[in-house]
Amino acid sequence: MRAAAQRWNEAIPDLTPVLARRVTVLGSTGSIGVSTLDVIAHARKIYGADVLPVEALTANGNVDKLIEQAKAIRPKLAVINDETKYDALKAGLSGTGIETAAGRQAVIGAAGRPSDVVMVAIMGAAALEPALAAIARDATVALANKECIVAAGTVFHRALAASKAKIVPVDSEHNAVFQILCAVEPEEVEKVTLTASGGPFRTWTLDQMRTVTPAQAVAHPNWSMGAKISVDSATMMNKGLELIEAHFLFAMPPAKLGAVIHKQSIVHALVTYLDGTTLAHLSSPDMRTPIVHALAWPRRIASPSKKLDLAAAGTLSFEAPDFVRFRCLKIALDCLDQGCMSPTILNAANEIAVDTFLKGGIGFLDIAAVVEATLANCPGAHTEAESVAGVLETDARAREIARGVCRRKA
Repeated sequence: MRAAAQRWNEAIPDLTPVLARRVTVLGSTGSIGVSTLDVIAHARKIYGADVLPVEALTANGNVDKLIEQAKAIRPKLAVINDETKYDALKAGLSGTGIETAAGRQAVIGAAGRPSDVVMVAIMGAAALEPALAAIARDATVALANKECIVAAGTVFHRALAASKAKIVPVDSEHNAVFQILCAVEPEEVEKVTLTASGGPFRTWTLDQMRTVTPAQAVAHPNWSMGAKISVDSATMMNKGLELIEAHFLFAMPPAKLGAVIHKQSIVHALVTYLDGTTLAHLSSPDMRTPIVHALAWPRRIASPSKKLDLAAAGTLSFEAPDFVRFRCLKIALDCLDQGCMSPTILNAANEIAVDTFLKGGIGFLDIAAVVEATLANCPGAHTEAESVAGVLETDARAREIARGVCRRKA
């Protein structure tokens, strides 16, 4: 036994190639971006100050946070999407030697710079073009954005097929499925089940949900997330988008995909095989766990996330989702079955509806109604996506229709 333990210790692998990977973080000031930089800072404490060097950081408009991050993490480049804030960025990083840039094209350019791993943590369909830029140069894409695949799954797959890029999903559910599926053939899979916490209104009645405020909707019981994704979790649209993403990521037909409510958010996904075996992925609800997996894949490195204690967790419960109270999930599943560009329209309408709700323009239950009305009135739902331009055109048209629906409901 002692000899076996000695052999185990002697077999500790050399992590130098993993820790030398250069990283780009797109959307560094959002919740996923902040957690990614936390993972990198932790790795530098454990393995050395020079590990996981950062090529570029980008942010949408939070210039003060971007300056703070750049000074701490020392990327080669810092980019602010909002061009009106470029002067503040340049002044804030003056004398540091860090390059600065601003605007949409600069964000896309940052994704195209030489790095080994690109963390795509930009919110919404705006992530599509930067993600494609990273794919085009054969990078490993740590994908924390589901909307770009939902909006342009066919285009995304075509770009992947033409490159040597690898996609490692960062959403906790898809990262879980990714890890479980590594050792099996797709035809051996009977069912892929994603779990959903049910959000803050899991037990609320429809009447109670009519009066939900933005503050209540963003108060997720388990996860620390941005406002938009927190609302998506509260409506369960998030789970619908994730099922569409899983369809494209894992080439799974809709009939093999499902969701179950698991309020503890400890089991992130389950995969059932033809022989009746079901494998589950478990971890504490901390996004740093899938983030560190994506940065190090296919190896493993230390993470700052809390380790799972099943005894402390106690009971794990599961229940079927309610499509009446959570209509957004049913709408998304219908789009999954329909295919073509209906998911593009779904995603665009949802982004507008959620943004309007957060600004107090419509009610919580109106989100589903806005999405339904947009799907019913936007042309192109039955058309296959042929190009990025076609996807962006349909996306823009759907957003305009959704804004009109929101104005009428307001």
